[in-house]
Amino acid sequence: MFTLDQTTSLEQVIKKSRFIAVAGPLANEQEAKRFIADHSDPNANHNCWAWRTGQTYRFSDDGEPGGTAGKPILQAIDRLELDHVAVVVTRWFGGVLLGSGGLARAYGGTAAACLRVAPRVKIVPVQEASIFVLFSDLALVRARLSSASGVQIRHESFTEAGVTITADLPEENTEHIIRMITDVTSGRASITRKQ
Repeated sequence: MFTLDQTTSLEQVIKKSRFIAVAGPLANEQEAKRFIADHSDPNANHNCWAWRTGQTYRFSDDGEPGGTAGKPILQAIDRLELDHVAVVVTRWFGGVLLGSGGLARAYGGTAAACLRVAPRVKIVPVQEASIFVLFSDLALVRARLSSASGVQIRHESFTEAGVTITADLPEENTEHIIRMITDVTSGRASITRKQ
């Protein structure tokens, strides 16, 4: 499964109507709502959209005939096997009626064209971990986490005794990374996985 690396847009004119698709990555439903609000144009005739994060998805025809806009946009996301993605297709009516099939092809086609040119990244399932280390081990643990592929350090909080590092560890390497941290700290690190 893939997601998008960055927000991308694409414009097409179809029978005098102007369509602009904006597609971008997202983590959850709140980000999807924000993305749609940020990329909808209140001066346009229609701002149709779809998004998917795992098994959760939503779409909207925004006043277009039912099933002619939001669903074709979602189908474009699914056909390209993308996840954690939102797409907004904005239309300015050009005076020529497209009909139901024409609308579905225009919205779905514009979304698909935008998604095809957008840079993609592979989705790597992660396990969140909380790693407590003494100050004497901090530099070494940071260096090992930085050198491990796919690890993302989210936050560090300092106490008098040491540092708690919150990190996302790639699921396929979680056991190896935990063993590595335990070994380099001679068992002094305390590692808790979050569910």
